[in-house]
Amino acid sequence: MEEELLTVAAVARRLGVAPATLRTWDRRYGLGPSTHEAGEHRRYCPQDLAILVAMRKLITAGVAPAEAASQAKNFKGPISVEHIIDNFEVREDLVEALYAASKLLDKTFVEDALRKDIEKHGVITSWSEVIVPLLFLIGEDWEKTQTGIEVEHLLTEILKGVLREKSSIVSEPCNPRPVLLASVGEEMHSLALHALASALAEKNISTYFLGARTPLEALNGVITRSAPPAVFLWAQLPRNGDPRFYTDIPSVRPAPRIIIGGPGWGIDSDCPVAHVNDLSEACAEIERAVGL
Repeated sequence: MEEELLTVAAVARRLGVAPATLRTWDRRYGLGPSTHEAGEHRRYCPQDLAILVAMRKLITAGVAPAEAASQAKNFKGPISVEHIIDNFEVREDLVEALYAASKLLDKTFVEDALRKDIEKHGVITSWSEVIVPLLFLIGEDWEKTQTGIEVEHLLTEILKGVLREKSSIVSEPCNPRPVLLASVGEEMHSLALHALASALAEKNISTYFLGARTPLEALNGVITRSAPPAVFLWAQLPRNGDPRFYTDIPSVRPAPRIIIGGPGWGIDSDCPVAHVNDLSEACAEIERAVGL
């Protein structure tokens, strides 16, 4: 069976680079088609493509193009994400690599890099040192140029998927009654809740995840039926931070610890519930509620 040969345009689409970039890599670093003959159209074989994929991954990770080309040509087999991520000594370098990969819509790199970082450092550290700075960079791009909304949406879905994987693993929960997590009112933002559920799963704390746009009736229904030890309420936007979500809940025994988080809450000095400013504080409050 003959190998599939790809045109310059087809390879460029697969890599997420411009055709001119491929011609530059060929001219400067000798990363052109291995079987190209003068007068013929350029066609890349699978091995050529593998080398180019390695080249792009290394450049995305911050390796200088000349060094990336040398490594790509000499590396036998695919350049693994583990090989790349292990070379990041500074956290900011990983953020920049993920930022570049996100803009290229490189779903595989972003997923694998985030999984490896969370496995190595834990959800709370990865969230504060990598994910939040990455989201800030992507959001800043949108504010400046009003372009790239597809990047933000894809990244958000990737993050939710990776965090869901982590939150689904609670083999022996330490709390017999799950903690309740919800984005209240018409709040569509729930990424912070996914991070919290994942961080709690690392501590073997099980949760009921109600997610986005949780109405008061749904919240009260779960509280009445499950008597959770803690209830965490998220509001990103001020119009959703309605105090009724913690004042008008049913009385159950034992009473749950109510915790609110997010910039949407207007906090008074006499606020009757716990208010947290970050993921670490939220976990600490919930740990106290379940007796850890």
